[in-house]
Amino acid sequence: MGIPSKKSDEKYSYADYLKWPDEERWELIDGIPYNMSPAPSTEHQRISRDIEVQFANYLRGKSCEVFDAPFDVRLSQGNENDEEIKTVVQPDIVIICDKNKLDKRGCKGAPDLVVEIISHATAKKDMQEKFLLYERSGVKEYWLVFPLDKAIDVYMLNENNKYERSGLYQYPDNDKVEVGIFPDLEIDLAWVFGE
Repeated sequence: MGIPSKKSDEKYSYADYLKWPDEERWELIDGIPYNMSPAPSTEHQRISRDIEVQFANYLRGKSCEVFDAPFDVRLSQGNENDEEIKTVVQPDIVIICDKNKLDKRGCKGAPDLVVEIISHATAKKDMQEKFLLYERSGVKEYWLVFPLDKAIDVYMLNENNKYERSGLYQYPDNDKVEVGIFPDLEIDLAWVFGE
């Protein structure tokens, strides 16, 4: 199949996705394509960098790794072969602790932690569709970052595999975000949102 059109009702797979032009960024959620243009804003990129650097410094010499977009995360719903997978997302930041999930194409399987930075264009998808997708896929910790509010909303999977809010952190009222999967790590919000 060719490049999807906005009016298309067709479902696509990872095999289709691999044929699309490299200069265009797409995500697939349950076979439905989402164009990720235009590129993120400068503020978005600064926030992403400042969170990622703190994770990268902490993870140096440890078994987990941090990656930022564009980085393909393929989420299967069973035993599909790679090309049949219907969900491929490019989260802003991911942490992966199982090296077996990493290959030359990115990650196959649920990351341990996902960070999405909310913009007007992505809010509904990140807060609803991706929230349910990451919950269903078993992503242990999900962060929603709200640049305008200088806030991070953190969710952790509970014993019933449902997301439960573990904290809402707003700068300057809160200066650190506790990382659930790494109890000895806190992300400095002054570095992320400060002037």
